[in-house]
Amino acid sequence: KMAAKTIAKRHGLHATFMPKPKEGVNGSGMHINMSLEDATGRNAFVDESDSLGLSATAYYFMAGILHHMKAMTILTNPLVNSYKRLIPGYDAPIYIAWSATSNRSSLIRIPSSKGAGTRIELRCPDSAMNPYLALAACLRAGLDGIEKQIKLPECVQGNMFIMAPECLEKRGVERIPETLGDAIEAFEHDGFMRDVLGEHIFIKYLEAKKKEWREFRAQVTDWEVSEYLYKY
Repeated sequence: KMAAKTIAKRHGLHATFMPKPKEGVNGSGMHINMSLEDATGRNAFVDESDSLGLSATAYYFMAGILHHMKAMTILTNPLVNSYKRLIPGYDAPIYIAWSATSNRSSLIRIPSSKGAGTRIELRCPDSAMNPYLALAACLRAGLDGIEKQIKLPECVQGNMFIMAPECLEKRGVERIPETLGDAIEAFEHDGFMRDVLGEHIFIKYLEAKKKEWREFRAQVTDWEVSEYLYKY
């Protein structure tokens, strides 16, 4: 980030890693691609006999991430601005679901690479995340899925942005937190995330995010002035 900002500045420009710097266009994502290797260096996500080329380990790993996603979102999407990116219609996922195809509305997709390149892609993280915290959460959630053999939800194909809410609800598809406030709520009461980060980091991170959310809620934005000043 420092290199990009420095080079941009030399050219009279400014490079930003803000998740949604401009309204009406796609935000800046930082998708995380993951696979596991066994002790021999073999990709543990591979099973050529499976229709998608995925092993049971891969399915359990995905299930763990989906299971813990609500509590993890504050780590993958850490800013007030992060949630301006996570809205329908801008190629960022908002539903806790997975797809075997390049489905931009699903949280996890399976890239086309096979064999040693087999992996899963988590598509919600953005460019403001702390990679150390987010990767720690992803790894621990995936391993929890393997250890507990968490059942993976049914694959969802098609554009979920245009699916009826009752259809998604019937299929058990939930939404990731819609605001930083929602993410704080999911994180604060989750013992798993507390265990992943350790008591000190968990408490300090939570305090910082609560302060950020309080300060944002106290602001009167240009949109509010434009929308309400002359109406009321």
